[in-house]
Amino acid sequence: MNFVQFYNSPLGRIIITSDGNRLTGLVFDDSSLQYRANTESMLPIFTQTKRWLDIYFEGKAPDFTPQTALNSTEFRKDVWQDLLNIPHGKTVTYGELAKHLSEKKGKNKISAQAIGGAVSHNPIALIIPCHRVIGTNGSLTGYAWGLERKRKLLFLEKAIPN
Repeated sequence: MNFVQFYNSPLGRIIITSDGNRLTGLVFDDSSLQYRANTESMLPIFTQTKRWLDIYFEGKAPDFTPQTALNSTEFRKDVWQDLLNIPHGKTVTYGELAKHLSEKKGKNKISAQAIGGAVSHNPIALIIPCHRVIGTNGSLTGYAWGLERKRKLLFLEKAIPN
């Protein structure tokens, strides 16, 4: 069963989804489509996630991570796990992530484009911080919810100047 809650952030409404116990999605609601879920319900995971978001939007680094349920390929899950290791207020490049994952997996090379593809499919924004991944030259590239929002998130974390 799918459950849904909504969170009004300073950067727009966020849709939060759960399987009843774990977080399955957290995305900005930029869609004109109605979101479909079995029921809108207040669950402990939603309370915990909203607390995480409150702390985050105060400009602080939450000291906990809500439990997630990630349903995807092993490669994407590996990339998302690496995203969780990017500290609050820091950025990494797609190339750095590719190099790190290839070393960790004992592979000759993983392309930055492959990393970008996995990052772009991240179902749990903010908590799995795909916004902290930048281009090689420091450019703010590739954010599903817009580069202006990415800039504001990184500014909130003091990762970039205004």
